[in-house]
Amino acid sequence: MKKLTCSALCVLLSALLLAGCGQAPSEFNEITDLITEPETENTPTSLLLPTQFSLAYMPDQTLDPITCPDGMQQTVASLLYEGLFRLDGNFEPQPSLCETFVCDEDYLTYTFTLRPGILFSDGSPLTVADVKNTLNRAKTSDRYRARLSDIRSISTGENTVTVTLSAPNNALPALLDIPIVKSGTEKDAAPIGTGPYFFSLDTVPCLVASQLWWQGGGQPSDRITLVEAADQSTMLYRLTSHDIQLAVADLTGSASVSLSGSLTYQDTDTTVLQYLGCNLSREYLNTAAFRRALGRGINREHIVSAFLSGHGRAAQLPLSPGSPLYPHEQEQPFSMDAFSAALAECESLPTEPLTLLVNAENSFKTAIAAYLAESFSAAGVLVEVRALPWEEYTAALAQGDFDLYYGEVRLSADWDLSPLLTENGALNFGGWISAQTDSLLAACASSPQRDIAMAELCSHLKNFSPILPICFKSSSVLLQADVVESLTSTATEPFYNLQDCTIHLQSK
Repeated sequence: MKKLTCSALCVLLSALLLAGCGQAPSEFNEITDLITEPETENTPTSLLLPTQFSLAYMPDQTLDPITCPDGMQQTVASLLYEGLFRLDGNFEPQPSLCETFVCDEDYLTYTFTLRPGILFSDGSPLTVADVKNTLNRAKTSDRYRARLSDIRSISTGENTVTVTLSAPNNALPALLDIPIVKSGTEKDAAPIGTGPYFFSLDTVPCLVASQLWWQGGGQPSDRITLVEAADQSTMLYRLTSHDIQLAVADLTGSASVSLSGSLTYQDTDTTVLQYLGCNLSREYLNTAAFRRALGRGINREHIVSAFLSGHGRAAQLPLSPGSPLYPHEQEQPFSMDAFSAALAECESLPTEPLTLLVNAENSFKTAIAAYLAESFSAAGVLVEVRALPWEEYTAALAQGDFDLYYGEVRLSADWDLSPLLTENGALNFGGWISAQTDSLLAACASSPQRDIAMAELCSHLKNFSPILPICFKSSSVLLQADVVESLTSTATEPFYNLQDCTIHLQSK
């Protein structure tokens, strides 16, 4: 973890919309201009420790993980519910409520066997009907509709759930970290789950450690108090005033609020890709050599360190470098000489400035766009930035009114690039159409050697460069200093290693 010196620190936060992701908008809280110091070994100071561990939540919003808002409600829900699988720090699915599974050779039919003996927090057993009902609800929800769109049917057997797909997917388990709730409790303020805690309104809203948790206990706190927060700004105020001890944040947003206090943070990889899109109907941009040359002119490491304060991972290919599928051997080191040489190999260069479209409401993105325009222009490719408010920005994308655009999308954990790269893809604003791309995308979903298929797809995309990946953003877990020890977080689970962490409180 890193320590933040936050006295009179200006912190930026916003609700960030991801274009065309097919899921509920994510409320990401943003921090920038962080002053960091090396963390030193010390013993927690009891005078600074809280008497109880607390999280923020919105009492007027449901905690149903299928329909609740992102942000603080999802943080609380991560302690109440579990999915068939959970994604580790490398986006690899690990069995949770599912004990084993089998699939046919075409990757169209999967049968999942539930782990025996799992109880909900009210003592009732987890059943295949609960799983089926939750997945069917998820199929129609804003958050999960896109990732489950290829599910044709869900059926049940004795302790098994069978999912039949309309198209092959050799990575379906990576999509099934969807939290399961007890059937019939969906409309409750906090539906019943199988997680390490359950919701209680005994005296004050809180989470109570479940003695029925199938993983055998070991929760670092018997009770977690829930503190009301009307919105994300209130949540971060609660954190700096030490009313709560943890909040999930994305550190690259736009609206500002002041924070103070002693905080630590740790970054987690996400599937949120930022990239430069190309309008392939425009002269010069319809040439692969010119697009490749532009890709060589992007100093990705500098963008992440200088403009995102290190809260991201540079990526030359459209899947996270944190994934074991990422072909690192295909990367090329950045140099201005290589950029100039690539431009020299082009038959001709634009004689008029290219327009780079960017969302004006995010200062980080506009700064990156300005840097790219300056870098390209310095090399002889004139680029002008056109910053527009969100609605005008998305309208210009839909109308093809751009040469280049700075884009962002949350990819699914199976790394399906179809929305970006197929003819009718919802995010294919540049108009890329390629039978070879379609074939390689299909191979990634159906090949038993997925790593080889993904490497071949990446090599193809690197050669033709229909989009120019820049980085994958990080999200962060912010904590009151010295309270939580040995915590490991992932993009979807702030308390991923719950049983291994320690929470320090004042002795009563």
